[in-house]
Amino acid sequence: MSHYRGRFAPTPSGPLHFGSLVAALASFLDARHAGGEWLLRIEDIDPPRCPADAADQIRHQLEAFGLHWDGPTLYQNGRDGTYQAALERLVRLGLAYPCSCSRKQWRDYPIYPGWCREGVREPGKPVAWRLRSDLGLRPVVWKDRLFGEQRFDPASLGDVVLRRKDDLWAYQLAVVVDDAEQEVGDVVRGFDLLDNTPWQRQLQQALDFPEPRYLHLPLILGKDGQKLSKQNLAPALPTTDDAVRPLLHAALTALDQAPPTDLAGAPVAEQLAWGVLHWEASRIRPEPHRTITGGAPPSD
Repeated sequence: MSHYRGRFAPTPSGPLHFGSLVAALASFLDARHAGGEWLLRIEDIDPPRCPADAADQIRHQLEAFGLHWDGPTLYQNGRDGTYQAALERLVRLGLAYPCSCSRKQWRDYPIYPGWCREGVREPGKPVAWRLRSDLGLRPVVWKDRLFGEQRFDPASLGDVVLRRKDDLWAYQLAVVVDDAEQEVGDVVRGFDLLDNTPWQRQLQQALDFPEPRYLHLPLILGKDGQKLSKQNLAPALPTTDDAVRPLLHAALTALDQAPPTDLAGAPVAEQLAWGVLHWEASRIRPEPHRTITGGAPPSD
């Protein structure tokens, strides 16, 4: 694709935090610096984990930081037919199979051992659907824009779940289908998803989808050494202007863009304009994670 189209795709299991801001800002700046589009997708394929107001809160937080997206927001919940069509195609290709095994049954193995590849071991029990990682593209090789050449054998990672036993769709299939449908050519996301890319490249090849470029970002850790996440109760991003301005500057700094010190108090629009003009992904140090300095980002 000659035209840049990127996206930010949070799971609405809670409000955005500083780590989310760094990822969103990087994808936004990468798109706007290239004169491209930046889309918002809400990955709500697991409704039990998603409070009713979380998606609206995320949208409000992004707007408070001036991160305005193009076009309508895509919600994954309710796209069963689209994902089912992709799964059926994989089944016809012999690349997806039903699996009755529980995690408890294979807990002594480093990865799922593929017991149901040739037929369900326990007929009559609920089944998940898995990808035959041993039959697709192997090895998977791609050049990450920050971390350079990556090489994985997906079979060493195991047969990933595509649809769960509770009939909810799994991340790997949904993200590949949606990126293709939205014509996303550039994916900017955290380093924790780098080793998900081999499965996604297998799916892209099997489904005859384009393969996006990838830029994986260092994960932001708290002072306790833990990844900033909703599960770890990272503070929610504030939405008041006086709190947003210094946090936006801190996010630019966390991305190694070296914003001027006096920009920290500037209006959001001015900071973003500076960020778009001076954005260089190559400035980011290629490290899996980094610890934030100073106090924890405040909450509302």
